[in-house]
Amino acid sequence: MPDPIDWGLALPYYLAALALGYLLGSIPFGLIFTRLAGTDDIRTIGSKNIGATNVLRTGRKGLAALTLAADILKGTAAVLIGLRWGPDTAILAGFGAFIGHIAPVWLKFRGGKAVATYIGVLLGLYWPAAVAFCAIWLLVAGVSRYSSLAALVASAATPAVLAYFGQWQASELFVVMSILVYIRHWSNIRRLVSGTESKIGHPG
Repeated sequence: MPDPIDWGLALPYYLAALALGYLLGSIPFGLIFTRLAGTDDIRTIGSKNIGATNVLRTGRKGLAALTLAADILKGTAAVLIGLRWGPDTAILAGFGAFIGHIAPVWLKFRGGKAVATYIGVLLGLYWPAAVAFCAIWLLVAGVSRYSSLAALVASAATPAVLAYFGQWQASELFVVMSILVYIRHWSNIRRLVSGTESKIGHPG
C-alpha cells in the first residue's frame, strides 16, 4: 500500500523543509554562469529559458554542462538536507527545489522547466529511477532528436518506474511533478504536434 506523508509531524518542520528546498531550487545557475562569463542574457535568446538547453544556445558547451550539473545537484542537495529529519521532509524539500526552479523569487517567479532539477530530486530520493530516467531520455532523444520529447516521455514513465520498485511515496510526488513538467512544456508540445519544434543541435 502507498505510504502517505505523515502529516502528524510538526508543521514547522514541513514548512522549513519546503522553504529550504525552494530557496535552493530558485538559484538561477544558468543566468549566473552566463553573466559571469559575459555572454548575452539568456532570457533574451532562444527559448528565453534559464536552463541548460538554452545556455547551450549561447555556443558555450562548458557553461551548459555546468548549468546542467548545478541544476541537478541543487535538487539532490535539497533532498539530502531534508532527509536529515526524515523521508517526509526529504520529499517536501525536493518538491520545494523543483518549484523554486520553475518560479524563482529572484526572477519575479519566471524560471525554467525544471527537468534537470527533477532529475536531481529523483537522484536524491531513489537513484535507480534517475538512471532509468536518463536511459529513457537518451533513447528517445537519440531516435527523435527532440530534447523536449525525450523529457516528456521520461517524466511520464518515472512515476511508474518508482511504483514498480515499491517507492510509493516518491511515485506520488513524481505524478505531481510530471504533470507540472508537462504544463511547463506546453509550448513545446504544440510545436511537436505542428512539426516546428527545434531538434537537438539546431538553433531556436
